[in-house]
Amino acid sequence: MSIVYDDLDDPSVEKETHEARQHRLRWVVLGVLALAQLMVVLDATIVNIALPHAQESLGFGNEDRQWIVTAYALSFGSLLLLGGRLSDLWGRRTTFIAGLIGFAVMSAIGGAAVNFEMLVAARAGQGIFGALLAPAALSLLTTTFTDPSERGKAFGIFGAIAGGGGALGLLLGGMLTEWADWRWCLYVNLVIAAIALVGAVLFLGPHKADHRPKLDLPGVALASSGLFSIVYGFSNAESNGWGDWATITWLVAGAALLAAFVWWQSRAEHALLPLRVITDRTRAGSYLVVFIAGIGMFGIFLFLTYYLQQNLGFSPIRTGLAFLPMIGMLVVTATTSTGVLLPRFGPRWLMAAGMFIAAGGMLLLTQITATSSYASHVLPALLIMGVGIGASMAPAMQGAISGVSSEDAGVASATVNTMQQVGGSVGTALLSTIAASSAATFVSGHASLATDPAQLAQLAAVHSYTTAFWVAAAVFAVGGLIAALLVRSGKLPVAPEGAAAMAH
Repeated sequence: MSIVYDDLDDPSVEKETHEARQHRLRWVVLGVLALAQLMVVLDATIVNIALPHAQESLGFGNEDRQWIVTAYALSFGSLLLLGGRLSDLWGRRTTFIAGLIGFAVMSAIGGAAVNFEMLVAARAGQGIFGALLAPAALSLLTTTFTDPSERGKAFGIFGAIAGGGGALGLLLGGMLTEWADWRWCLYVNLVIAAIALVGAVLFLGPHKADHRPKLDLPGVALASSGLFSIVYGFSNAESNGWGDWATITWLVAGAALLAAFVWWQSRAEHALLPLRVITDRTRAGSYLVVFIAGIGMFGIFLFLTYYLQQNLGFSPIRTGLAFLPMIGMLVVTATTSTGVLLPRFGPRWLMAAGMFIAAGGMLLLTQITATSSYASHVLPALLIMGVGIGASMAPAMQGAISGVSSEDAGVASATVNTMQQVGGSVGTALLSTIAASSAATFVSGHASLATDPAQLAQLAAVHSYTTAFWVAAAVFAVGGLIAALLVRSGKLPVAPEGAAAMAH
């Protein structure tokens, strides 16, 4: 892909200047991109802890509470592929800056919400601009770091944020809610976005592509409506069960729309998601590992948060702090695996081992009881899962966009985020439903404890958590098998010639 530079008479001189400056400032650019990624990932969980306070402030019912979370997931998950393609068409830098500004504006509106409807609309708006921001950030990362060893370190840091940002959101949400006000769980994005925006304007090169294929509008409609239906169907299953007619209808419709999308992509002249992106074995395996990691991680955050607060009596802040050892281990493992191990051994066995290690950590959590302690039962499992997720998530993110051509970089990056987001939605609904069913079965099977309702409720809750952890362990194990069987041996594929000249 050729690059256009309109501001000087000699494009080659300008190109060299921008490339030299971009290379010199590459670690600063990584900081900017990491901040943006952190903001997007934080918002999937930071509001959760603030929900009871927001509910009291705005006066909405328990049946409406899930929409504060679902509105963000729906818009973000369903529009990611469009956002990725727009970054290919408009240029990564332009899309990144537009996403930052829009996300900040929507966060301000949400923080100032005077009623339930205003807050839900703002959360949906955050998801829309997050769908622009996330793919642009990941594709900018690939164009900024061209040296394989440095790219490994950069992806390690980026992957650690993607893997641990949800837990950090729980901590930050607890701190802001307890020490300030629930509205600061949204206002904090203004600070993060402002820093990232200054960095983007100062340090990202103003490059643009001169070749802009037409947007695949039928593909956009099919993909967005299909992903919306899938995410909504799983969200409905979480609240109304798998047998509910709406759950079945939305999931069937989503599957049909996505099947039609795949059929159309094989025929469209300017495909939204060219099938060459997902038919490569290494990329396909990487996408599936990201999807499965999304399912499993939500199992950790969701049920372990309940256990720590409701059974061990942790405060919101202490709950967030309890996850920090896992984040620390995840960061160390992610940077080591991508910077040292991935260039030598390739992604196949690294991702497989990471998934199996994470499954082992989940198995440890299945042993918790109503009287377990954090230090002896929870902490060892968190440390093991930090190693497993770090060893699999960061290499998977790099593998998912390895070898793609310049014009496909944005949509390949968007597919990574889509897999993680949809995986989280699937995980939340699947594990919540299994846990609720398990708790009900436990109560009906232990009628002798009915004379002590508090004890029965506590034991049923712990049983539901351990059941969910068993399922999450199985999910991680399946991820390990997929990585071992599907991903090719050897090093990551190299991008086609000319991909190094990607438009920023």
